[in-house]
Amino acid sequence: MIPPSVALARRFHTEPTNEETPLKRPAKLLSDRLKGLKLPTWPAWRWAALASSIAAALAGCGVLRSPMPTDLKSPPSGTVPSDPGAAETPSAATPSPSSPNTVRARPSTAENAKAYRKDAAAHLYALNGNRIYRGRLPPMLYAIGVLDVDIDKQGRVSKLYWRRPPTQAPEVIAEIEKIVRSAAPYPVPARLGKVIYTDVWLWHESGKFQLDTLTEGQD
Repeated sequence: MIPPSVALARRFHTEPTNEETPLKRPAKLLSDRLKGLKLPTWPAWRWAALASSIAAALAGCGVLRSPMPTDLKSPPSGTVPSDPGAAETPSAATPSPSSPNTVRARPSTAENAKAYRKDAAAHLYALNGNRIYRGRLPPMLYAIGVLDVDIDKQGRVSKLYWRRPPTQAPEVIAEIEKIVRSAAPYPVPARLGKVIYTDVWLWHESGKFQLDTLTEGQD
């Protein structure tokens, strides 16, 4: 004869029961929903793309985040980390036309204003090599101006006189005056004491120029 306790245990393990436990109820509901669900028939590459998108979204939310490395070493004290995208600072800046001229030109031996004009033009060309238009100028220029420059016995600019200012380009007027004044001191007019010379400024649309005294011609 089988003891009642053993018979009860065998019945509990062998006989099925239709009663739903709290743990079985959610699983049954999920199973019933999945039975009527039709998944889209996508190709494999589309499923892979969907998985990648989900992984990226989880990573952005902080769900998939790699642990911080623990072997990072801080830079030594007193040092500043270098920026690979920063431009190097040149050791010496190239003097611009607006900066004062610190080079003293050789004295001029010109005996008249026309001869001195060549010395002054060569002086301006030497200080503004990157602003000189190379080659023959085009037929149409952006601006043309005729300027008188008054030079004292020390090569400094006393006055400027516009005989024919390029009034249609006032910015060119200001730029020419800045170039002329910043080029001082000019060659000292040793034989003349002081001089007023005239030159024609031929201004290209690029911002470069030629002086009529040293021009290479015009098409």
